[in-house]
Amino acid sequence: MRVLLIANTLPPHDLSGVGEQVLQLAAGLRARGHEVEVLGRCGDGARGPKVLFPLTIVRPALRRIAAFRPDVVQLHESDGGLLAFWIRRLKVRPLLVALLQVSYVEERRAVRPLRHGGEVLGEPGAVERRFRRFKAPLQIFLGRRTARAADLVLAPSATTAAELARDYGARNTAVLPNASGGLVARPEAVAEVEEAGVPGLLFVGRLRLRKGVEVLLRALSLLRNRGDQPLSPRLRIAGDGEHRQALERAAVRFGVRGQVDFLGRRGPGEVRWLLEHSAARVVPSIYEGVPLVILEAMVAGVPVVASRVSGIPEVVLDPETGWLVNPEDPPALAAAIAELLAHPDAARRRGESGRQRLAERYRPEVV
Repeated sequence: MRVLLIANTLPPHDLSGVGEQVLQLAAGLRARGHEVEVLGRCGDGARGPKVLFPLTIVRPALRRIAAFRPDVVQLHESDGGLLAFWIRRLKVRPLLVALLQVSYVEERRAVRPLRHGGEVLGEPGAVERRFRRFKAPLQIFLGRRTARAADLVLAPSATTAAELARDYGARNTAVLPNASGGLVARPEAVAEVEEAGVPGLLFVGRLRLRKGVEVLLRALSLLRNRGDQPLSPRLRIAGDGEHRQALERAAVRFGVRGQVDFLGRRGPGEVRWLLEHSAARVVPSIYEGVPLVILEAMVAGVPVVASRVSGIPEVVLDPETGWLVNPEDPPALAAAIAELLAHPDAARRRGESGRQRLAERYRPEVV
């Protein structure tokens, strides 16, 4: 079978879960004997700025379809909305598949103040407010066009598939789990991080409001101020984004700045090294599809503490492979972290169970 995968974001130029998923799928399909090509914003793909990709990908993609004659064209995310329109009009056309990781209707709703009780933990910045007002409506429009033009709409979880049916009018949906473990980067030591001491917590991702990092920082402050047994685990934050300065201010506000390392963007090898030197990976998001960072932790056998949102409970099983807590709930997150730090052997068992679950369900060749 010939398969053409088309995506706006691809490593190494872009660090994104979507781009990584494209490469993992390509590796898995090739391992099964299929012929796969990937088209993005380099080589024979689209030219110009990323924001114009929905327009600039149309002509090179149609040329590639004519030359490669794929059986399947799979579009990733909603940037293929205009291309889907033109593919539908080909006299002899391939099966058109759209893999959509999130509903931008839900993502737009997630741009709001983070609250616990009467306390405001974090608020949207200027970039996020512009996203909510301008970019999200465009992505919703393109997502709906993509979903309605596709022969099949794939989602990484049953929850996301239901969101796409509700928000985009997707009629024919199926679940294609995200994949990880097929492309393993060599670990690279991170000079700024000391190996000495008890392994700490790790957050990896773009620093934006919906990732819920303020909830994690507030949980650290609750652990630090526990009357009976105060805890001060080190938190390493690998990633950058529009919300970083707000997070640094929040760390000061909550009194935990001294135990938090903001490491900035890191490559795959460095992230793997950080994972191998961590007690757990924490994913405190208020909205997600199925984040690849969870699967990366499962590859490494590292337990996960995550919010019980979107498709995450379909991957992380509590108590088998990690901990699940309600979103925007610092006390519950603090309790889960305290439990894993107090019982490191049990935490390692959950991490190992996660590794086994990944091998059975989320390897690229299986997906």
